[in-house]
Amino acid sequence: MINRKKLVTRHNPVLHGISVESPLSVGNGDFAYTADITGAQSLYDHYAAAHFPLCTMSNWGWHTSPATDGKTYTHADLELTEYDYADRKIYYPVDKKAGNEEVYDWLRHNPHKFNLGRISLMYNGREIAPEDISDMEQTLHLWEGRLESNFTMDGHKINVNTVCHVDLDAVALNIENDLDGLEVIITFPYGHHDICGSDWNSPQRHSAIEVAPNTTKHEMDDIAYYVRRNGNAFTFDLKAEGVSPSYDDCLSSSRKSWEQYWNTVGIADFGASTDPRAIELERRMILSLYLLKIQSTGKLPPAETGLTVNSWYGRFHSEMYLWNCGFMALYNLPEKLLPSIEWWRSILPQARELATSQGFKGARWPKQPANDGISAPSFIAPLLCWQQPHIVYMLEMLYHQLDEASQQDFLQKHWEIVDEVTKFMVDFMHYETESDTYNLIAPLIPAQENHDPREVRNPIFEIEYYRFGLNIAAKWAMRLGKDATKLQEVADKIAKPVTKDGLYLAHENCPDTYKKFNQDHPMMSGAYGLIYSDRIDSAAMEASLHKVLECWEQETMWGWDFAMMAMSAARLGLPDLAMELLLWDSPKNQYVTSGNNFQRSRTDLPLYLPGNGSLLLALSLILAGYGDSNEKLGIPTDGTWDVKFENIAKFPY
Repeated sequence: MINRKKLVTRHNPVLHGISVESPLSVGNGDFAYTADITGAQSLYDHYAAAHFPLCTMSNWGWHTSPATDGKTYTHADLELTEYDYADRKIYYPVDKKAGNEEVYDWLRHNPHKFNLGRISLMYNGREIAPEDISDMEQTLHLWEGRLESNFTMDGHKINVNTVCHVDLDAVALNIENDLDGLEVIITFPYGHHDICGSDWNSPQRHSAIEVAPNTTKHEMDDIAYYVRRNGNAFTFDLKAEGVSPSYDDCLSSSRKSWEQYWNTVGIADFGASTDPRAIELERRMILSLYLLKIQSTGKLPPAETGLTVNSWYGRFHSEMYLWNCGFMALYNLPEKLLPSIEWWRSILPQARELATSQGFKGARWPKQPANDGISAPSFIAPLLCWQQPHIVYMLEMLYHQLDEASQQDFLQKHWEIVDEVTKFMVDFMHYETESDTYNLIAPLIPAQENHDPREVRNPIFEIEYYRFGLNIAAKWAMRLGKDATKLQEVADKIAKPVTKDGLYLAHENCPDTYKKFNQDHPMMSGAYGLIYSDRIDSAAMEASLHKVLECWEQETMWGWDFAMMAMSAARLGLPDLAMELLLWDSPKNQYVTSGNNFQRSRTDLPLYLPGNGSLLLALSLILAGYGDSNEKLGIPTDGTWDVKFENIAKFPY
């Protein structure tokens, strides 16, 4: 039995100075507060200048700023781009047309998440500067979700403890010091779509008014919310009245929640391993479990930077949902995953409308939606289709964790999602009589996004993933006594992946995959790793994986690419390579002190949660395996790896 507390606490992040790339956060899944070395947001400008602004964010915190002259726009105001699709025309909001720029940009930027407020320490009426503090030590106590900050200022030692309430959007600071003139204040920005979620230079566009003792109303444009203060505990709420917890209330809530989480979540102990890399992999796992709980377990799907800063205006990327949240289905966390799946159910009407507007049946998941479930215009996003099977796959993962008595109710409850999603997938695949095959045809952009949408045909990952998803949907239909004929027919007749010189191509029309298109995501590895396919030739996939490692421009790869390749190596029976890939030294596979997957070549992505989530997903396959196999797929057999794990389930296939 794993000593979970010992395992978790040996990875408490500790900072001994200001680290602008690694501020630490507390949160509850729907609300997060990110602090500097003072345990507050005192050094905001210093961190913001280094591209890591310190924010307070909530899943309800969305703002729409008016366009010119107070206008608002809808997608009906967009000028669309025309494409040829089979025997008809199809239209997507892709290009920014001359004269339509404001409409395009406004719809991309609105609504956006925003920074609810800056809570900071002030000394003698002025902001604290980095040079004011010394003797710094900050520890994130993972077992209880408490951030403890110690530093010296003006010759006095100061201790700050920062915690978040588990059920309320409340953050509380407890300050121990004997320094006169130290106070805690809150200030409010105007909302903005940029990474900081803040505009500090437009006071005329919003107001913050005390409407009752210790209650401030912050109002701007389409949103008004309240901040209730109880000592140095701040509760953010859409209502003026409600519970206003104290620091002790928040601490008690946090301790109880985190202890329960750490005692039940899937977890692995690498401590008995002698391979020097093992402890780093264990650290990444533990900190990923922490970060994803506070960022990705809420009522809405997470943005790629969660509730820390704005990436893509705080909007969700539907194709990242599996990488962010899929691990929860296998780590004993169904209650953390189901709320966001319910959000996807709630936007089925918008997804149906999107599919209908493009001439397809069923429901097409929007790419880059906000809380309204409406996709944003983009030169890439509307042309992506690989997000479609994600929820089908995740629901199947959850199904396999249920006891037999619960499975039928689960199928009935979620069949509507599976049915609507796969109706689109079936209709989106173009049937060609001569070859008797179903094909993914232009215009589309595959997950490897550096392809001309007019030239793409049958991208390898998408055709295998669509086949995989339709096979799952057919199983659901048969389990429910429904007709699975069409689902199975399409799955059986999907065009096969293409090889050249023994290597898998990105898509049929891409013979130069490994010469001109050796950037971005190497998605051929996903076709036999993240998923299982009985059509993949293992020798060709192994050769393709090695070719990627030989020729790919690694600075163009992303955090989840390494976990994806590791899963492919594991399925191919290459455990040493699987471990090597998980810890591959590359600019976008770095995990800083906080545990965040820092995308070093991107100033707009100081953290990247799909990297953390994909790591956990890969570890599930590597440690637990899949299906009926009892093989530890990715554990090297040289005797230097000794790993115990609990509550981590197998991949279903």
